Amino acid sequence: MLKQRVITALILAPLALFAILFLPIEGFKLVVAGVICLGAYEWANMSGITVRIFKGWFMVFIGFLCAILVISVDAEEIWQQGELHPLFAFCLWMAALWWTASLFMILAYPKYSSFWKDSIGIRAAFGVLTLIPTWVAIVSLRTSLYEVDPFYGASLLFYVLGIVWAADIGAFFVGVKFGKHKLRPNVSPGKSVEGLIGGIAASFAIIAFAAMHYQFEPSRIGIHVVIGAITVAVSALGDLNESMVKRCAGIKDSGKLLPGHGGVMDRIDSLTAAFPVFAFCYMLWMA
Repeated sequence: MLKQRVITALILAPLALFAILFLPIEGFKLVVAGVICLGAYEWANMSGITVRIFKGWFMVFIGFLCAILVISVDAEEIWQQGELHPLFAFCLWMAALWWTASLFMILAYPKYSSFWKDSIGIRAAFGVLTLIPTWVAIVSLRTSLYEVDPFYGASLLFYVLGIVWAADIGAFFVGVKFGKHKLRPNVSPGKSVEGLIGGIAASFAIIAFAAMHYQFEPSRIGIHVVIGAITVAVSALGDLNESMVKRCAGIKDSGKLLPGHGGVMDRIDSLTAAFPVFAFCYMLWMA
């Protein structure tokens, strides 16, 4: 299993690096939409849709929504004088509301969940609220200040990836060594409070490096650290949210596409929360 995970990671990492750094924006938007569509197929299964053709139709629907966004907003119109396009901004506001609601759902689970856990339609709608803002957030960050520095947006994406991956690694090792207090045992028995704290601590090395890289004014370092901490904390929320939906569907992995890793959603669950929330904070306080 470990060998498969390593091989898969060694294949995917260079592909992701190439897409972020070297694809033209329009091509990048389509590639990200493709990943989101793969996640949609798996989310359909997590929603309780078991017929393959219906899972395919849900994937097509998510792809259609991405296509509308691609057609409606040209790359050079995403940011205008430091302001995000209203359609994209609306999607990020919806993401902020969704992840706030998701937090309360996870804290309350399994109480007060009867209205949604047995409803295929509502769980599928959760997928829309999770996946579409992820596409919007990634594209918004990649195109930020593109006319000034074509790689500035790429550095923002790497920053989010860095702090989330650092948090995952820190949470794993601290959780294995010191984890005694379960974070949300009804949702994900393997997560611990100690692991969450260890993950946040590990991510602060990346946050501190970024503060020096972007040369924030001293008065803005505080808000930068807060946004980084929020992003890391909410990435754990994305993991727990997927675990909660999978638990309702009675499945362990979202899919089998990635050998050793499970499905696409199993790999991007943390990022589906981290990217939209970071992009939302960036839109409000950093752009």
